[in-house]
Amino acid sequence: MEKKSYSREFKLAAVKRLEAGESSSSLAVELGVKRTKLYRWRDIVRRDGEKAFPGHGGRRSKAEVLAREHGVEGSTELAQARRTIAELERKVGQQQLDLDFFKQALRHVEATQRQNSARGATVSSPTSRR
Repeated sequence: MEKKSYSREFKLAAVKRLEAGESSSSLAVELGVKRTKLYRWRDIVRRDGEKAFPGHGGRRSKAEVLAREHGVEGSTELAQARRTIAELERKVGQQQLDLDFFKQALRHVEATQRQNSARGATVSSPTSRR
């Protein structure tokens, strides 16, 4: 059985859709990949940020994998700066997801309030001034 290779752009687009809230099951069926693979790609993007899926077919070379496992990559200031940038980019991405979630929740609450007021229900009673 031949392993299928996916482009970096394909993986990033799939992760973006997953992060935007699309159902992992329906996305997996549509793209023809396993849900676990989608989650693995998402975790790689969260961990590596812009450096996710480098090289041919989005795979790291053996040298890159070994260097990462043994911490060789982390000895320079440039590598440290890149890790810091990647971490900050992940945090900004997570904050954007949080903002999107809360915006959607607020829209839902506002819509519910509009429905209740349209039915004649009292959303809240006015405060009395004594």
